[in-house]
Amino acid sequence: MDAFNAVFTPDNINYIMRGFWMTIRVAFVSIIFSIAIGTVLGIVRSYGNFILRKLAGFYIELFRNTPNLLWVFVCFIAAPFPTAFGRACCAYVLFTSAMMAEVVRGGLNSIPKGQFEAAASQGFTLASTLWYIVIPQCFRRIIPTMMSQVITVIKDTSFLAQVAIGELLFNTKDLMAKLPVYTGQAIGFPEVALLFGFAMLLYFLLNFTLSCIMRYIQRRNNAATNQHTNG
Repeated sequence: MDAFNAVFTPDNINYIMRGFWMTIRVAFVSIIFSIAIGTVLGIVRSYGNFILRKLAGFYIELFRNTPNLLWVFVCFIAAPFPTAFGRACCAYVLFTSAMMAEVVRGGLNSIPKGQFEAAASQGFTLASTLWYIVIPQCFRRIIPTMMSQVITVIKDTSFLAQVAIGELLFNTKDLMAKLPVYTGQAIGFPEVALLFGFAMLLYFLLNFTLSCIMRYIQRRNNAATNQHTNG
């Protein structure tokens, strides 16, 4: 009980939750931009001209075959953003957009070619075929894979602790280092277990909630598909 009272003071909880909010903000901004850029890259690599396909392929392979943590360091030092938040988001957008591009490309490749031919026979251009017919089907198919990548981004925000950005893991570790100063006693296993256990719980609740939402959306899509097929 003494360890619990020492760890979970209002100030300590507020400090940890500020880190959790930073984790959510970085992940949210990174995911939104990564999906947008990844979709463009996936389309270009699948349907662009030779030069654009090669450029998109080079970008994707560069980031797919190098560690995310490396780009965290590179962007923290060299990205042209005035704030640590902007540099953090830059690192994750660069890396995750390449992952998303491959997810989108896989979804695009799963669409039967006959749909392009049918759309062309109705006067659709390639752009309108992609926008109205192909991309909506693609996103319904790739929701599980895309959500797995989203969860990976949330977990990988813990890399920011290596560059002293105050996300959840960094604030947890920082509080663990400062706790003996606050309490006047050496920190022991109970305090460490409570701190890291609380951080783990926050990660779990966020990612588990997203997993449940993903499964709900997938069930609705499957039900709609089955209803359309039976109808």
